[in-house]
Amino acid sequence: MSVLTTVLTTALTPVLTTVLDPVPEDAARAPGRIARPRRYLMCPPDHFEVSYAINPWMNPDTAVDVALAGRQWEALRQTYLALGHEVELIAAEPGLPDMVFAANGGLVVDGRALGARFTYPERQAEGPAYLRWLSQAGLTSAVEAVHVNEGEGDFLVVGGTILAGTGFRTHPGAHAEVQELFGVPVISLTLVDPRYYHLDTALAVLDDSNVAYFPGAFSEGSREVLRRLFPDAVLAHDEDAAVLGLNAVSDGYNVVLASAAVELAEALRHRGYNPIGVDLSELLKAGGSAKCCTLEIRA
Repeated sequence: MSVLTTVLTTALTPVLTTVLDPVPEDAARAPGRIARPRRYLMCPPDHFEVSYAINPWMNPDTAVDVALAGRQWEALRQTYLALGHEVELIAAEPGLPDMVFAANGGLVVDGRALGARFTYPERQAEGPAYLRWLSQAGLTSAVEAVHVNEGEGDFLVVGGTILAGTGFRTHPGAHAEVQELFGVPVISLTLVDPRYYHLDTALAVLDDSNVAYFPGAFSEGSREVLRRLFPDAVLAHDEDAAVLGLNAVSDGYNVVLASAAVELAEALRHRGYNPIGVDLSELLKAGGSAKCCTLEIRA
């Protein structure tokens, strides 16, 4: 039994069944698959509910088991800790049920942070809350955004490049704002399927040079850009994308993703990654999974 499985068995019974078996000991790890410790920010789902609809996943008439959501979120947090990552917490604020989706709270690169400016009124108070935390996190700077952006929901760092989504939430002007602030090349990608309203629902960063994505979520031109940038990308099928399997978190080797994304997990395993499945089915009712719950603090 692996260290990860042992830790989760101890801490999370009966949530244990949400975790996939790791890559067998005798499986070959592809060259360059190196797990690197990360620093993550998460927000507990203390006030989580689905009381409005701002994406196709949300239905206020659907019952949400808040206690189960809390256990599933804790299983995700414990998974990160068992993998050796640092997890910090921001306090959940009443009246902000989507604050659990910490990835949307900002973008942090090389110790500098850009705060989020949310599209919908229901989430706009999250921006100042996350900016306050980032301002006190020991970073070089934390600045308020000029343009509408939803943080790592639409900005994903791949090595020395930032992929930037637009089409539903983040304004294209935010792409230029990010490039000017961080001095990093920004590649704009257009999302066309409302189910995949953020870039991180349709594309997962696997390491500093490769990604996994669902082609159907992108415009024709954006698909061509992705083909050129990542000729060896892992392509997800509709079934795995539809359970937000691409809303995943990778440390370069271990990939934490929705346990329902079975074919995607197998494709990652075949490429030498270690897929670790978690069940976040209650949070999926609001359109989020592992990545949505996780903001990386790149200090």
